[in-house]
Amino acid sequence: MKVAFVGKGGSGKTTTSSLFIRHLVAEGLPVVAIDADINQHLGAALGLSDEAVASVPALGAHLDVIKEYLRGENPRIPSAAQMVKTTPPGRGSRLLRIGDDDPVHAFSRRLGDVTFMAAGQFDDKDLGVSCYHGKTGAVELYLNHLVDGPGEYVVVDMTAGADTFASGLFTRFDMMFLVVEPTRKGVAVYQQYTDHARDYGVNISVVGNKVQTADDETFLRDQVGDDLLTCMGHQSAIRAMEQGFPFNLDALDDAARQVLRRLQEEVDAQPKDWEKFSRQAVEFHIKNAESWGNRSVGVDLSQQIDPDFAMGPGALTVA
Repeated sequence: MKVAFVGKGGSGKTTTSSLFIRHLVAEGLPVVAIDADINQHLGAALGLSDEAVASVPALGAHLDVIKEYLRGENPRIPSAAQMVKTTPPGRGSRLLRIGDDDPVHAFSRRLGDVTFMAAGQFDDKDLGVSCYHGKTGAVELYLNHLVDGPGEYVVVDMTAGADTFASGLFTRFDMMFLVVEPTRKGVAVYQQYTDHARDYGVNISVVGNKVQTADDETFLRDQVGDDLLTCMGHQSAIRAMEQGFPFNLDALDDAARQVLRRLQEEVDAQPKDWEKFSRQAVEFHIKNAESWGNRSVGVDLSQQIDPDFAMGPGALTVA
């Protein structure tokens, strides 16, 4: 399952996503963790050293290699230069599986029990000349070509705020957890997200964070209704983790561990809708082609769409 954690800056989405990743690892499940936030802090939240995080190659810095591998022998994509972040796979494309040894996963690092990937930093050479979507585009290509199987998880810490919706990346997930604080600003972000996602069938559940009292939970419930899945209260162990002290899940109380179990239950309850996944990939590819892609690349990118191809386990043989 493909899972995203989103929310406004400071809501605790990175911390919450790291706790969920740790929970899945503790359950013995295969997990790919991807830092797709412009502020790259997921590695630190997972307890990785600065040296370990620095050893992870930035996906956004290797787009040419990623594109060249993924296009494979797809006759609709004659060169990597004509492949954009929304280009969907088709017959002849190379698809990805979690745990495979391929040139795309070569940009990941096995750090402890987690396979870790990162979109990359927004650095000095990008200032004034590019946007962060160029880096998250590598994540979009990865998810577009990944056939994840039962009991496999990709957890992505997304960029903060409504910028998540600046591309079709938000439709690549089976489950999106919106981390919300019990404040008016936090609820405003919820309203923004649900307005954007409503027409695309995106599964959004709200995770209340920094919920200190019953009144806090009541406030969130009044504002978001049944979309409120669960709430994380204050945990001194989490604060210590955020301050850089050693941490493991055993330091959490039973209520916090139940929150993480509830998140997994919600993810596992979602149906795997490969038809929608494929249809929306085509939809957003056409939107991007008409908006900027055709002009930028100099060809009609809609010709890259293979009408007889659909993603899913069966595509592994077809591709």
